[in-house]
Amino acid sequence: MRQSATKFLLRAPRPRLPAHSSLIRPRISNPSVRRHASTSEEKPTFTSRLVDVLYGATLVFGLGIIYFYVTDTRASIHRYVVIPALRLVYRDPEDAHHAGNAILKSLWELGLHPRERGDPDQKHDLEVEVFGQRLRNPIATSAGIDKHADIPDVLFDIGPAIVEIGGTTPLPQEGNAKPRVFRLTSQQAMINRYGLNSEGADHVAMRLRNRVRKFAHSLGLGDDEIAEKAVLDGIAGVPPGSLIPGKLLAVNIAKNKFTPENDVEAVTNDYVYCVDKLGPYADILVVNVSSPNTPGLRSLQQSDKLQKILSGVVNAARSVERRTRPYVMVKVSPDEDSESEITGICDAVWAAGVDGVIVGNTTNRRPEPLPHLKDLSRREQENMLEQGGFSGPHLFDKTVDLVKKYRKLLAEKPASVDRSNTSTRRKGALEAEADRIKAALESSSQEPSPASEPTSGSDKITASVETSVVPVSGMLEQRGPEERPLINPPTERQYDMPQAETGTAEVEEAPALDPEVRLVEEKKQLKSIQEAIERLPPRAQRDAIDRLESGPAHLESVDQPKVIFATGGITNGKQALDVLNAGANVAMVYTALVYGGIGTISRIKDEMRKEMKRQDEEKRAKAQK
Repeated sequence: MRQSATKFLLRAPRPRLPAHSSLIRPRISNPSVRRHASTSEEKPTFTSRLVDVLYGATLVFGLGIIYFYVTDTRASIHRYVVIPALRLVYRDPEDAHHAGNAILKSLWELGLHPRERGDPDQKHDLEVEVFGQRLRNPIATSAGIDKHADIPDVLFDIGPAIVEIGGTTPLPQEGNAKPRVFRLTSQQAMINRYGLNSEGADHVAMRLRNRVRKFAHSLGLGDDEIAEKAVLDGIAGVPPGSLIPGKLLAVNIAKNKFTPENDVEAVTNDYVYCVDKLGPYADILVVNVSSPNTPGLRSLQQSDKLQKILSGVVNAARSVERRTRPYVMVKVSPDEDSESEITGICDAVWAAGVDGVIVGNTTNRRPEPLPHLKDLSRREQENMLEQGGFSGPHLFDKTVDLVKKYRKLLAEKPASVDRSNTSTRRKGALEAEADRIKAALESSSQEPSPASEPTSGSDKITASVETSVVPVSGMLEQRGPEERPLINPPTERQYDMPQAETGTAEVEEAPALDPEVRLVEEKKQLKSIQEAIERLPPRAQRDAIDRLESGPAHLESVDQPKVIFATGGITNGKQALDVLNAGANVAMVYTALVYGGIGTISRIKDEMRKEMKRQDEEKRAKAQK
C-alpha cells in the first residue's frame, strides 16, 4: 500500500510557482575578461624554445654517434657482441651464417651496413700488383662466406681488395645432409661438409647481371643489355667484376656432385658451363678441384686430368664476350703435399696457361689443439670426430710451407713444359679482329655508313680496341720497394713486348670463328658501345672514350711467374705479412672472419701496418748501431 502511494506521488506533476520579482534573476552580460597567460595557453618563450632545440640536437647527435659507431667495422661490438649473440641464438652454425648474411643484406639495402670508414688504404702502404693491376691491399675473403652472390658489395665495403664468391656448380644442388657444420669455438676453428651446396650457375649469374645493370643505371647508361655490355667492356673505367677501382671479384666454380669424376670430358663441360654463364661478370675464375666434401673431386688434381680440365677452362675464358677475359686460377688442397703431387699440379698449371694458384683449402686431417687457446669441451671433442674439412689457425704453418714450395715451382716455367708459345695476348671478343675492323673502317672513312662504322667517336673507340685491357680509373700508382719493405710485389709484366718475341699466340687460343662472322660480331659490339656512350652527357661521353682508349696493350707471357693466393689459418696481420713474404701475392681470410666478425679485415690491415712500422724501427735501430 505504501509502495503504491509512493509511485503515485512520484508520477504526479509538480505545481508551478508563480513568478515573483524577487525570484527573477537579472540578466547580466559577461564583459570580456582579459586573461593573463596561463599554463594551458602560455606562449613559448625564448628559453623554452632553446631547451627544445637543445633536446632535439642532443637526440640527433646521439643517434648519429650510434649510427657511425655501429656501422664502422672497427667497432668492438661486431666482435664481442654480434658474433656471440649469433652463436647463442642459432645453435646450428649454418643457420647463424645464413642469418648473419641476411641481416647484412637487409642493412645494405637500407644503407645501414658496416663499412670501413676513413679509407685507410689511401695511404698506399699496403698496395700490391696482381695480374698487372695495382690493388689497394693484399687481403681477400675466401669462398664460402658468400656462396650465392648475396652480399659481394657488403664484403667489399669491409675492406678487402678481392672477394671470392661461391663455390658455384652448373646445376643447383643441395649438398650434403644437415647438420653439416660444427663449431670448435674454444680453438676458433670449425669443421664443415657442405658438399658444395649451390643455387646453380644460372641463378648466381642472374644476381651478378642485375648488379652490373644497377651500376650502369646509376651512371645514367640505363639498365638494359646495351648498358650492361658497355660497363663490362670498360666504359666506366672499373673492373667488370668488382665494379670498384683497385679491387677484383673472384668466382669459385666446381662440378656437380653427380658428374662422374672419371669422365674428364663431362667434368670439363661442367666447368666450361660455369665459365660461359659467370665469366662475363668475374675478374677471376677459380677452378675448385680441392673441396674434401665432394666424392672424387680431389682426384681431379692428378696432373693429366687437371691439365685437360684447366685447358678447357682457359679456352672458354678466352672466349668470354668482353674486352678482357677473366683470369683463371686453380684452388688446390693442402693434403696433396708430396713433392710429386705438387710438381704435377704445377706442370699442369704451366701447360694449360692458368694465371695462378690458390694454395690451401680445408683439410681432412685433424690437427692437435693449439696450447695457447682453450681446451676442447666434451661437445667439441665429439665434433672433432665428424667427417668434413677442418679450418682454423692450426693450418697456418702448413700454409706458409706450401706457399714456399709452390712459389719455387711457379716462379719460372720448367724446361719440361713446351716453350714454343712464349706468350699469348689477352684477346677478348673486341680484340680478336681489331686490325681487320680498323682496316675496314679506315677504308670506308670517306663515306661512313651505320652498318660498318659508329657515327661519332669511332676512331677513338676502334683504336681503343687495340688496348685489349679495361683501364682501371683511379688505380693506385706504383710505389718504390723502399716504401713497402715487407710486401714484395710480383715482377712487373712486360706490356709492350715486340711481336717478334710473342711467338704464335693462336695455338693456345680457343677455336677461331669464321673471320667474316667475327668481323660482323665485332662491329655489333662496337656499335653497342657507341649507343651506350651516346646516352651520356657530352662531357661524360668524352670521359668514357678516354677511359676506353687509355691503358697499354696487356700481353700475358706464359713464362711470367704465376700469381699465388694463400688461404688457411691466417688470423692476424703478422701472419698475413709472413705468408706474403713466403711468396704469396694475396692473403685470404675465412674462419678468422667467422669468429672475429665484420671488422676482421680492418683489424688485420691495421696490425699489418703496426708490424711493418715495428720492423722498420728495428732495422733503423740496428743500422744506427
